[in-house]
Amino acid sequence: MIASSFLNRQSLRVRRLLAPVMTMAVCMLLTGCVASDMMLSDVSSEPPKLSSAVTAEMAKKAMTPDAPVLVRIFKQESELEVWKVDKTGNYALFKTYPMCRWSGKLGPKTSDGDRQAPEGFYHVSAGMLNPKSQYYVSFNLGYPNRLESALGYTGDALMVHGACSSSGCYAMTDQGVGEIYAIVQAALKGGQERFQVQAFPFRMTAKNMAQHRDDPNMPFWRTLKEGYDLFALTRRQPKVSACGRRYVFNMDFQGNEPASPLAACPPGTTQNAPALVAQLEAERRKVDEASSESRSVAALSYVDGGMHPSFRSILKNQGATKMAKSVSGISYPVSRPEAALADPYSAPRNWKPREAVKD
Repeated sequence: MIASSFLNRQSLRVRRLLAPVMTMAVCMLLTGCVASDMMLSDVSSEPPKLSSAVTAEMAKKAMTPDAPVLVRIFKQESELEVWKVDKTGNYALFKTYPMCRWSGKLGPKTSDGDRQAPEGFYHVSAGMLNPKSQYYVSFNLGYPNRLESALGYTGDALMVHGACSSSGCYAMTDQGVGEIYAIVQAALKGGQERFQVQAFPFRMTAKNMAQHRDDPNMPFWRTLKEGYDLFALTRRQPKVSACGRRYVFNMDFQGNEPASPLAACPPGTTQNAPALVAQLEAERRKVDEASSESRSVAALSYVDGGMHPSFRSILKNQGATKMAKSVSGISYPVSRPEAALADPYSAPRNWKPREAVKD
């Protein structure tokens, strides 16, 4: 009886101590994409490491684990690409990962709670990696960046993480993000100060740009395409600056960097060779020509974000509960599965989505 009474008192004391932690964990789960050092979802005390299969694949592609890395994200295709510098000194595609879930619609994130996954150019340093994230492991994109902050955009803790749940983040499943995390961590440990993340609404071909030509985000997307084309043509990371309320790329401001992203761009010269400038201009003409020749079509619309077709097939065949168990060690639920199954579809020009709300 004495032992039983003692154990009961101890159990009550533990429950009281854990109550605030449990409450905090529940609150964080409800807010969506949050990374914290105090979570009940830690699947391992150690961050993931490069597997022998990944290092062998790198060797086949003339890459080393410590070589610089660059990440590209595409919403419409629900894919994330990892690029690494190979023996040529240029970036080459290492692997394309299917994305399990992103939320919102095509277009930049502008305010906290809009469920939008961000679009733009970001730079991730070692301190932005979180081995004890709410969703297994993650890295913070750094939203809002300098330009977004100047424009008054709000929100924080926008991540690439595990599981298949999103309210503004890019969810890659535990298996996918574990491999991505190990790759970028190795590059940062190898001497890369920070790696660039390029987040796009879609693969920015002339055809895709023309399909979305009536979207109000098109001026912003044309700017993103400049950075997209620079990387595609050179296989080198573009230098990103901001002035005149937009991104500018590979500009030499002769030590007089723009004082503010909102101010007019100071005098400067492009660092691009004349041949590259001509190629960039040719890409702009392709978009103009495709937009003028393309017939009017209904734009792709999203109830709430997207999911790679491979995962949508699993969701359709197995249901959200079984799928959650297969993609996350903690079995976090798939966010808004009905919306994921409805993605994407062609909507009438006058169609408007329902007001976005948080999970």
